[in-house]
Amino acid sequence: MILEFPKFKSKGFSVVKEKILEGASKLFFKYGVRSVTMDDVASNLSISKKTIYQFFKNKDDLVTSISKEHMAEEKDDYLQIEDCSTNALEEIMEVSQCFRRHMNEINPKLLFELKKYHSVAWNIYVQFKTDFIKNHIKRNIERGISEGYYRGDLNPDILSTFRVEQVELIFDEQIFPREKYDFADVQMQLFDHFIQGLLTDKGRALYSNYFKSIINSQA
Repeated sequence: MILEFPKFKSKGFSVVKEKILEGASKLFFKYGVRSVTMDDVASNLSISKKTIYQFFKNKDDLVTSISKEHMAEEKDDYLQIEDCSTNALEEIMEVSQCFRRHMNEINPKLLFELKKYHSVAWNIYVQFKTDFIKNHIKRNIERGISEGYYRGDLNPDILSTFRVEQVELIFDEQIFPREKYDFADVQMQLFDHFIQGLLTDKGRALYSNYFKSIINSQA
């Protein structure tokens, strides 16, 4: 998933509502949902809490609104990458790079807190994950097989399900505590392991070129 701060411009929101959504999302992404109060949001934005309640009934309503917009923007980003990519490997590499760039901006307890305290927002995420994201990965695997970069004996449905759950696993602090692991490195290691299992010899050669290009750009 491309986890980054949502952009609320040109959504038909008022300027004040945009400001609240953007400010609150940054706080939630950085500190988690549970530890950020409506007072914190108001103070951070230099507005009154009363102003926030003009647009959102409560904190749960605010969290839900951010989740809806975030998922809609993620969908647009995925589809844009899919449309612009020349092949399946380029597509999946671009998605992975976007995800990796924003890993350190996300508090790993965010998903856990949504699940425990904000059921509506959590259900929005789960539906997005199981419907759109899984199908997007499945299409990528099918595309890679047809292009000859991925092995022909793969089961796209099984592997797309596995990849979705693998990404979520990264956020489990009991498995990958942040004080011990660099989240961007964990993501890259698991991504590389996943990709290597898909590739044909033709795909492995192309993947090597993409990987070298990424390393050189980071040098």
